[in-house]
Amino acid sequence: MDGNRRWARERGLDPIKGHEEGVETLRKIIRKAQDMGVTSLTIYAFSSENWGRTKREVAALIKLLLTAVVKDRFEIVKNGVRFRTIGDLRRFPLNLRTAIRELVRVTKRNNKFVFNLAINYGGRAEIVRAVRKLVKKGTSAARITEEGIASYLDTAGQADPDLIIRTGGEQRLSNFMLWQSSYSELYFSDRKWPEFSEKDFESAIKEYQKRSRRFGG
Repeated sequence: MDGNRRWARERGLDPIKGHEEGVETLRKIIRKAQDMGVTSLTIYAFSSENWGRTKREVAALIKLLLTAVVKDRFEIVKNGVRFRTIGDLRRFPLNLRTAIRELVRVTKRNNKFVFNLAINYGGRAEIVRAVRKLVKKGTSAARITEEGIASYLDTAGQADPDLIIRTGGEQRLSNFMLWQSSYSELYFSDRKWPEFSEKDFESAIKEYQKRSRRFGG
């Protein structure tokens, strides 16, 4: 979800306002995804590199995350959404970790739609964590396989993404789901995230449907 800060600056607004508008866009896109029959959606909300931003912006992002988790809890449960996170939660404040874990717990039996929130997430760090878990388990180097690593990723048990959408005009993955995206289709939009509409999302899905996925063939 790229372009929140640039969207705000272009309008003479505080960058934090861009993040607030970005949350509203996210709510719309989640509803649109469900309406279109998408069964799993992963949102890159806070990367492990985001800690390098100003303390004020980091604090505002954490507050937004907490507010969204609490405010949207009823809607998430009512709509049969299974809420999950990927990334390392340990660096976040206790109140946010507690709210997240409770929402994960109460939605774990939902199966209509899986919503993954990627926070304090980095694709390289995720792979390192998976390999360390294998080593800790006692797996020898000779017995480490792709299937073994995949089973210890944050997304273990879930299908790899069919389509990755990036907004804001940048055309790179930026450390997002590096393992899982090996055969994902990529779609780049020049629109900044706060202005990315349901129609834009639908256009991305329709473009994906036109593609022929060869998986290296």
